[in-house]
Formats: sequence, C-alpha cells, structure tokens
Amino acid sequence: MRLRNIKGADKIIENSNYVVINPEKYKGKWDSVFNNSNQIHIEIGMGKGNFIIQMAKNNPNINFIGIEMYDSVIVKAIQKLEKENLNNIKLIRMDARLLEDVFDKEINLIYLNFSDPWPKKRNSKRRLTHHRFLNIYENIFKDKKVIYMKTDNTALFEFSLQSLSEFGYTLKNISLDLHNSDYDENVLTEYEEKFSEKGIKINRLEAYKD
Repeated sequence: MRLRNIKGADKIIENSNYVVINPEKYKGKWDSVFNNSNQIHIEIGMGKGNFIIQMAKNNPNINFIGIEMYDSVIVKAIQKLEKENLNNIKLIRMDARLLEDVFDKEINLIYLNFSDPWPKKRNSKRRLTHHRFLNIYENIFKDKKVIYMKTDNTALFEFSLQSLSEFGYTLKNISLDLHNSDYDENVLTEYEEKFSEKGIKINRLEAYKD
C-alpha cells in the first residue's frame, strides 16, 4: 500500500481528542481513559477506521481502541471521527510489537482485519498471527483470549489456521467466502468494500482460548 504524506499530520494527531498520545501512561489503567469498566476490544492495523468506528457506533457498551502505525492513515480515521460524537473509541499510533508496553491484561477481543500477509517465508515473524505476536497477546488479554480475523489472502489464512491451532486456540465459525455465508453481523473495512466489488472472496475465523 502506497501512503501519501499528509501535511500537518503530526499536529492533527496531537490535537485530536480521540488519540492517546502517550499510551504507555495508561498501562493497566485503561478503564480510567473510558471512565468505565466495559470490555475493551482492539483492532490492530485499523487502516482508515471504517470498521472500528462503525463497531463503536453499533456497540456503545463496548470500548474500542484502534491501533495504526502510519500517520497518513490514522489522520483519515481522525477526520471521520470528527463528524461523530463517540465516547467509546480511542486511537493509538504505535507498532503492534509494543503492545505489552501499553496494555496489561485488559483486552477482551482482538480484531485482525486484512493484515499485511508478509508473503515471503523469511518475513513470517511479521505476520500478526505468528507465534511471536500470539505470545504478546497472551500478556494483554484480560481473561479468555478471543481473536477475530478477516483476510482476502488465502496463504495468510492457511498459515493463521495452523499457527492459532498450534498455539492452543479453538477455531470456530470459519468461512472461506464470508459474503456468501449466513454470518449477518459483518462490518466492512475499506479494503473489504473494494475486494467485495471485485468479487474477491473473504476468509474469516474466530479463535478462542481459555
């Protein structure tokens, strides 16, 4: 994905009430950010925010945190949020490898939507369902571990099925063609909208671990 620089992106991010600038300060204290003890769901690699913003609108009793490392993308999400009035969503600009610096057994569910497939074998450790990341997630989940994943990339999906199973997750509601399944609670990402228009099949899974 080619990213265009957005003039003044740093200022837009710093001045947004939706962005948590120093998230490390709230490790173990995210309830205080939302002023409640509701569940916290995070999306790693939220893109322009279509999915997580709609999820926050649909589920006012759940707190959502969107995580994105690229300025130019997170600014797009901020611009969308400025048109809303939501108190159950925050954004963090960070690398997913630093999740343990920000959360401590506080997360109830992780969304992995259309993550970079990193197709070359030598880059497999960068995949968000690699054991390297699954170990990180172990330390940020509050109790039960729940991961929902969507991707158009068949190779990444097959890799994830194996990786999650080997790590002790139980896989449920697996779909190789989500948009032609009976799952009726799907919220589309911006990528998903484009793929759907082209007739590209979407893979989805739910992974659970006690």
